[in-house]
Amino acid sequence: MIKRARKNVKKLGFKNVEFIQGDIEKMPISSNSADVVVSNCVLNLVPNKKAVFKEIYRVLKPGGHFSISDIVLKRNLPERIKSAAEMYAGCISGAVKKDIYLKHIKEAGFKNITIQKEKYVMIPDEELKNLLNDNEIAEYKKSPNIISITVYAEK
Repeated sequence: MIKRARKNVKKLGFKNVEFIQGDIEKMPISSNSADVVVSNCVLNLVPNKKAVFKEIYRVLKPGGHFSISDIVLKRNLPERIKSAAEMYAGCISGAVKKDIYLKHIKEAGFKNITIQKEKYVMIPDEELKNLLNDNEIAEYKKSPNIISITVYAEK
């Protein structure tokens, strides 16, 4: 993906974009050096989300910002959904509750935290049937739980 991104930057003639591969919990970037951090459905896969938000704060310049799209939850998932490999790969079972996610952002020091977009995500019935019995499916579907959000915040 980095190779493809660099190719697109070259094709479009951008001079102010750089792509660096590294560990999201310990980015190979100097402190106070990035103007913007963008992430799309990645942080839910990282076990230590609190550390990631601290790291994003560290690398952003004062006045810099992030825009992150991710999956969060209203309540905990049923254990069989949470432990299913396909739900982890589908960016669902690694998600945390929305209030905890936003708390991590605030505790990292970010200001002007804004949810720019919020939409419920439904697990298809055929997937649920592989994980839950009919009664569990009916109970699960009573109240939407999985939310796709886009969060903006500033350092």
